[in-house]
This record gives sequence, structure tokens and C-alpha cells, in this order.
Amino acid sequence: MNLVQRVQDILLKPKATWPVIDAEPADAASLYKNYVMILALIPAVAGFIGLSIIGMGIGAFGVSFRVPIVSGLANMVVGYVLSLVMVFVLSLIVDALAPTFEGTKSQIGALKLTAYAGTAGFVGGIFSLLPALSILGLLAALYSIYLIYTGLPVLMKCPPDKAIAYTAVVVVCAVVGGFIIALVLSLLTPSPMRLGMGSPDVPAVSIKTPGGEIGIDTAKMEEMARKMEAAGKQMEKAQASGDGAAAGKAAADMLGALAGGGGTPIPAQTLKPLLPDTAGGLPRASIEAESGSAMGLGSSQARATYRNGDQSIELSIIDAGGMGGLMSAAAWANITLDREADGKVEKVYKQGARTVHEEYAKDKTHGEYTLILANGVLVEGRGDGVDISALREAVSRLDLGKLEAMQRAPAAKS
Repeated sequence: MNLVQRVQDILLKPKATWPVIDAEPADAASLYKNYVMILALIPAVAGFIGLSIIGMGIGAFGVSFRVPIVSGLANMVVGYVLSLVMVFVLSLIVDALAPTFEGTKSQIGALKLTAYAGTAGFVGGIFSLLPALSILGLLAALYSIYLIYTGLPVLMKCPPDKAIAYTAVVVVCAVVGGFIIALVLSLLTPSPMRLGMGSPDVPAVSIKTPGGEIGIDTAKMEEMARKMEAAGKQMEKAQASGDGAAAGKAAADMLGALAGGGGTPIPAQTLKPLLPDTAGGLPRASIEAESGSAMGLGSSQARATYRNGDQSIELSIIDAGGMGGLMSAAAWANITLDREADGKVEKVYKQGARTVHEEYAKDKTHGEYTLILANGVLVEGRGDGVDISALREAVSRLDLGKLEAMQRAPAAKS
């Protein structure tokens, strides 16, 4: 299958393309690896560039707003995972509803429908590069309703006169399901969420954007898709047997697979001793370590506060190990930024295999210095009343080489 040609065909001549799709041999792994996982990067990446690199102006007020780089990266990953989850969950709904509208149940047919019907929304996500035009992306996504309407009679074998009602129910379920999944993911997301970059290895496929290049490791994606398919089958078996606990475990495995299966986070108690007694010339006032996991996603963090009068520094070491696989599959490279305005400076640059983000006020009221290490661990220094050089020095006091060499334990197998 030619990806570009398939996108053009499903958007421009869906009625002729759905029978072709119906006749094609496919499984969940191939659909995700060759289509969904690639197209889903468009809105995620464009949204990051639009909100964190380009920024959004607010009308006649002359105000410009940008999401901080690290938060933008976190939002990009969560949005990407959310879109992958939604395609699969919606396919389960489409399949379950088929008999209600005199259609024929088909798991792969339902997944084909949701995967290819989502093309309009995925491609329309390119408008997020310019936040002022993001409404056009929403309008493009509405075309997916028509794609669902034309695809249901072909893939789910429902009578054409039932397609309108079938489509309406699927769309309502998609809206409700989107809100539920977004809520679940928000509960699993640390606040503020801090995620790291993955392996510096050159990926197999890349997508060039105005702000840099996104790489896609198709081998990792294929593995993720296989895990997701296996977890989905386990969930169906558990639901059929009425075993709620097993269904919950399978759902957790599916989320873990979608997140990339990056392994168990480095224990917080291992990270804690790496925090120094002093930072930027300030004595340590407190230190803590915490870790947690939910539904297949885990994270760990060690944090220390240093204070002397009005001067303070907070050092954090964060490992979102459960997301490491996804970050390796969609690893940023060549993203740079150098911006100065209103007494504030922001920079993003590469330091070998590491990514560096600096943001600070020249009057020393506040500053942030963040290192994203090659193994995906994030180190952050935040300070009030201190110069950015003090934050750089504080972070450099950590044994970064030792931290970068740490390995995560493989995720436990069910």
C-alpha cells in the first residue's frame, strides 16, 4: 500500500476506495505500523510546533502565548497516545454495534473503518502549525463523519438505509469516549508532566517539519502494535467470561503497549542519592523521592530544595520509564530556539546527544534549566532570585554520566 496514494484516495473518492480496503488482507499490527501511527504524528507534531515554537497571538491585545517547550513535548506525547487509543476503542464500539444496525461483526473490518475514517482528522491536524488556523483542522475532522457513513455499509455490511443511524451513534460514542479517555490520561499524567527523549539512534522513517524532524522507528511501532493486539484479544476474552479484574489488567497492558513499553522507571530511591548537599552555593533545605504507576504507565522522581533567604533552587530528576518506548519511536532531533523579548530569554539547543532548554528572566526573578538525557531521563533546575549560571552549575553538580548510563528494568510480563 502506498501511504500517500491511500490518503488521497480515501479523502477524494471514498466510495470507490472502501471496497478496495475491505478486500485487502490486514491485521491490527500492519494497520497501526503502516498507517495510523504515521498519520497520528501529524496533529501531535504540528500542535507542538504551533503552540511551543511559533506561539499564538491574542487578537488586538498584542499578547503572544506559547506553551513551554517541556510541557509542549509532554502534551505532544499524550495527544499522540490518546489518538492511538481512540482508534482502537472506537473500533470495539463499531464492532459491538454492528448487529444492532443489521450489520455483521468484524473486528478487523471495524478497525479498518476507524483507522481510515480518521484520515481527515489526522491530515487536518497540519493546520495546528498556525494556532489561528486550528479551527480549519476541526472542520477537516468533520469530514470523517462522511467517511464513516460511506464505509459502514461496505466494511460492517449494514443496509445502506441503516448507515445514517449507525453513523450517528458511532459519532456520539466517539465524542463521549474521547472525553473519558482524556480524563483517564489526565489522571495518569504528573502535573506538570515531565517526559524525556528517547534513543539517539537514527529511526527508520522520518517526517520533516518547519521546526525539525520527527523520526519513526517502525520496528518499535510494529512491536507496540503486536502487544496492543494481544492485549485487546485478552480483554475480549475477559469480557466474554465476565472476569472484570482480567479485563482491567488487559486494558492496562494495552495502555502500556501504546505508551511504548519503555520498561520500569529507575527507582526513585536510586535517583535520590544523586542530589547534592548544596546547589548554586545554597544549602539543601529538603529532599524527597516518589514513584507511582497506573494502568501500565509508571514514573519516578527525586527532588531537593535549596534555600538561603530570598534565593532558592529546586533540583529534580524525573524518569517516566513507561513512556520511554514511545519517546524512542518518536524522537526529536535538530530542534533549536533562541528568543529574547521583554527581559526574558528562552533557548533550546543540542549538547551532544542531550537536549537543553533554558528559560529565564534577566532580572533573576525566575529561571529554568532542563536537560533531557539520551536515555530519556529528565533533569531540571528551577530557581528564584538566582542567575541562570547558578542553575547550570547546580545541574552540573549531578553525576550526569552515571545517571545517563542507568538502565531500566524490562516491564513485567503478564
